[in-house]
Amino acid sequence: MEAVLTVIALLFVLCVVLGTYATVKAVRAAKRGVDRTIAQARRTVEDTTLRARTLAQPGPAGELAQLRLSLRTSLRATQDALHAGVAEDESLKESLGLFERLSAHGRELDAELRRLETEPDRGMLAARLPDLRERTERITRSADALRWAAHDRARRFADDDLDTLSAQIDVEAGALRHWTKERPNPSASPWPEAPAPEPAAADGQTWPETPESRAAHDPSRPSRPSLTPPGQRAVYPWQRKPRPESTT
Repeated sequence: MEAVLTVIALLFVLCVVLGTYATVKAVRAAKRGVDRTIAQARRTVEDTTLRARTLAQPGPAGELAQLRLSLRTSLRATQDALHAGVAEDESLKESLGLFERLSAHGRELDAELRRLETEPDRGMLAARLPDLRERTERITRSADALRWAAHDRARRFADDDLDTLSAQIDVEAGALRHWTKERPNPSASPWPEAPAPEPAAADGQTWPETPESRAAHDPSRPSRPSLTPPGQRAVYPWQRKPRPESTT
């Protein structure tokens, strides 16, 4: 009895532990989903704000917004492309490591551009714009190079796979059409041969004999007596009666 109670207690503790673990995992997954949604919403709001500033604020302030927008767009697109391709191509891990180092410079530049948005001295801001523009172009150029190289690599693999598949399909199609390689014999007739006719009987009968016809032609069988008296023609029901001769 004590052993049964011990087993029941262990099962209860195990169920509690598993339930707690599943609950913690679900809560963490939900938290990650909420954080991801909040981060995405924040990025969307910031990008919309930068686009509005680019159009509404001419001069250094608008150019700063344009630099931030181009920097964020290039880095985000490259990050998405590398993370999507590394699952199928292990060679992109090194590129992903280089991109992480490039992202550190991009985050540093983005933070500096954000601080300069509230700079009241427009003269000092205009003097720093060429250097900021050059740094932004270098980072975006490197990010674009990584992204397009990943795209070209994926397209090359797809083209190679398509070439191999096309060659295999051509071989299979040729195997399915193997009968077209057999050359017909020119001396053979294209029409099927008709069966040889059965030899005709000696009396000219061409139809197969039946038991009745065989018995009718049997000379050893006695002939059937005629029902019509001799010297009188047989009269059938469908014959007309002869008219009597006129006495006039």
